Amino acid sequence: MRDAVFRDRAVYFARGDTLVLADLHVGRGEAADVEFPLGEATDLRERLSGLLAAFDPETVVVAGDVLHQFSRTSDAVARSLSDLREACLDAGARPVLVAGNHDAMLSSVWDGPTPDSHEIELSDESPDGPADDFLPETVPGPVVVRHGHETPPAAEADRAGLYVVGHDHPTVEIQGKRRPCYLFVPDAIQGTPALMLPAFNRIPAGVVVNGMSGADFQSPFVTAANPVHPVVWDSEADERLSFPRLGELRQLL
Repeated sequence: MRDAVFRDRAVYFARGDTLVLADLHVGRGEAADVEFPLGEATDLRERLSGLLAAFDPETVVVAGDVLHQFSRTSDAVARSLSDLREACLDAGARPVLVAGNHDAMLSSVWDGPTPDSHEIELSDESPDGPADDFLPETVPGPVVVRHGHETPPAAEADRAGLYVVGHDHPTVEIQGKRRPCYLFVPDAIQGTPALMLPAFNRIPAGVVVNGMSGADFQSPFVTAANPVHPVVWDSEADERLSFPRLGELRQLL
């Protein structure tokens, strides 16, 4: 897919004019038993605004775990989520929240639909840019966004060209430094590939995938670790760094 652009823990699909991010975990700072102004709300809003300015998407999709706490919400959480909605609307983008396993209380702070999945239809225009070294060049079906905590319906998997999920908060350790990473899973569900996003919220530490097996992942979209490609967005160089399959990468580290 020549049109998939990686930046700041999100991915933009140019031919679908859609920005996708996952695992906002709004209220994670509040639940950390410290004062809520850890900078979480400001950080989420400013980084989302930066992505909106960079890509000017028609749609912004959050791939689940919009909220952090399962059983309650606070005024601060409601304000933070309202700020994120306003950021999207001010930029002319339609926000879509896909429900995750943390989102039992989402309807109390969000008055729109919260579907289990969202489909991105890609245009037939010829994409620009070089071919990816890991993503398929063509996707024979819609990009389907899910949280990734449950196995999708078989009929949907047959129709989907690519899944985009979150849930596991992947990171990779390179030269002693932990970095949030994307994971491309070439055969996730019934032969359909998946792209797993890192958590957009920067407070959760994430899980280090270097030594993980397929059984260590919580998402059913990863059942074997060796074929998975880690991808890192380098904010300092403003470029995407692609690594060998995890099975090969382990031997190099």
